[in-house]
Amino acid sequence: MEAGRILHIAIPWSPRPRRPRSSHLPNFPRFIRASSIQRASYKGPKPGRDWIADWVSKNDDTVRSLPIYVGGASLLAVLFNRAVSGIAPVADASSSQSRADLLTLGLAVTNILAGLVWLSIRPKTITPVDPQGVECQVIYPHLSQSVVSEMFWAWESLSAVTCCRSLVIVYDCKCIVQIGVAAKLQNDDNPVAVDAAKLMQGSLYQGVLKSGAQSYLANLSLYPGRSELPFLPSNTQAVILQPLGDKGIAILGGDTIRGFTTSDQAWITYVGDKLDATLAKYMSNKPAVVQE
Repeated sequence: MEAGRILHIAIPWSPRPRRPRSSHLPNFPRFIRASSIQRASYKGPKPGRDWIADWVSKNDDTVRSLPIYVGGASLLAVLFNRAVSGIAPVADASSSQSRADLLTLGLAVTNILAGLVWLSIRPKTITPVDPQGVECQVIYPHLSQSVVSEMFWAWESLSAVTCCRSLVIVYDCKCIVQIGVAAKLQNDDNPVAVDAAKLMQGSLYQGVLKSGAQSYLANLSLYPGRSELPFLPSNTQAVILQPLGDKGIAILGGDTIRGFTTSDQAWITYVGDKLDATLAKYMSNKPAVVQE
C-alpha cells in the first residue's frame, strides 16, 4: 500500500507564466550600412595564376633558344656515346645501335632548326604612328548650320573613340568635309585638296559603290589603290571606305594597322547611314533654298 501511495502522490507543478504576445513584430533594421560591417580579409577561392605562362612571357628569348640547347646537348651526347661504346664510327644498317643513333641525330638536328626558326620569327609589335601632314578643317561653304554641326559631331565622335585621324566626306561630286590630318603640299604647308571628281572615278570608289558595303583596308601599304588617296597622310596605316548611299563616300584614315575593331566598323556603318540621311535631305531641299 505504501508503494501504491507513493505512486499516487501528486507532484506540484506550476506552469511557467507566458509572456504577453505583443501585437506587433519587433522592428528589425531593414537597411544595413556598409560602414557597420566589419571589413575582413577575403577567405574564398582566389583566381589561380598561371606561373608557367608568366615565366615564359618574362623569359621569351630563353624559351626561344631552348630547342637549340636541347638539340646541341642531344647531338653531343650521341657522339660521345658513339665514341665510348666501341662501335665502328661508320654507320651499319644491320646494327640496331646505328639505327638508334641516326634517329637521335635527326631529332637533335630538328630541335636545333626549330630553335633557329623561333629566334628568327618574332611577332611584330603594332603601335600607333604620328600622321605626317598638317591639320586642316575644310567644310563645304554652302552647308546649313545644322549639317555643319552634325559633321563636327561625327568627326569628334570618331576621333575620340577610334583610331581615326583623318576624315574626308565626298557627296554628290562635292567634297563636303576634309578634317583632321591631311597630306602636305611640297611647296608650302597647305593641305592637299580633295579632287572629288577624280576620286569618284577611281577603282576604290567604284568598288565600294558597286558592293554597297563598307571596305576596310587594314594595312594600307599593301594595297595598290593607295595612290588614289593622295590627300591622306603618307604614313596612314589603315583606311575605312564607308559608302553614303549611292551618292557619296566617307573615308576614314587611321594611325594603327588593324586599328579599327569589329565594333568600330559596325558603329561607323550606322554613322554613315545617319550622315547619308542628313546630306540627302539637305541636297533635296537645296534647290528650294536657292530659289528663295
